[in-house]
Amino acid sequence: MSNSYFRFKQFTVRHDLCAMKVGTDGVLLGAWADCDGTKNILDIGTGSGLVALMLAQRSSTFVHALDIDENACRQAEINYKNSPFNERLTIEKADFHLWNTSLRFDLLVSNPPYFVDSLKPPNAARSAARHNDTLHPEILIRKSISLMSARSRLAVILPVGNSEQFHSLSIANQLYPCRRTFVMSLLHKPPIRVLMEYANYPVDYKEDNLTIETAPKVFTENFICLMKEFYLKL
Repeated sequence: MSNSYFRFKQFTVRHDLCAMKVGTDGVLLGAWADCDGTKNILDIGTGSGLVALMLAQRSSTFVHALDIDENACRQAEINYKNSPFNERLTIEKADFHLWNTSLRFDLLVSNPPYFVDSLKPPNAARSAARHNDTLHPEILIRKSISLMSARSRLAVILPVGNSEQFHSLSIANQLYPCRRTFVMSLLHKPPIRVLMEYANYPVDYKEDNLTIETAPKVFTENFICLMKEFYLKL
């Protein structure tokens, strides 16, 4: 993305300072995660602050965000201050694994690093944002569980190839699968991403599919319905 910012209907996300830019993964997670009835949300590895901003728009909830990268925190802070939801958004520079707080969260979300076996990019910040060296799936799951309220959920988006490991680890750590949505870029293409949500209490499980486009630049009705409150043009 060549622009230094991405404009949504109710806010603008600048991403010139942070390693990872606004992308479809984060937008999908921010629109899909179940924030109904939440009082406190935690966005783990917020980057530009995109997902936190989307959840703040969708709720009246207080959203706390963490990132290990100083520039990402600066970027998120700028985006939060320039948004209509500034009073309900906070950012903190911290290593999630080592972070301590008395707060407990009704929803935890993460668009986590996942390029486990890929060639690492030379830029150190971009590398940290894309690889799971600093946020292994089991660390993400176990630390998230320790920060959950009595009835809480964890929502993530992952490539299909990394999703089964995360699914198995979540169940092994006594989380209950709530939803999985398999995301296809085009009709008749195999899924490339999975949106996944887990609870710390028993729930009914639902599984479905989401196709983004029927043809290049022709969005499906389901995708439009999911994104209509955010994208300026669909």
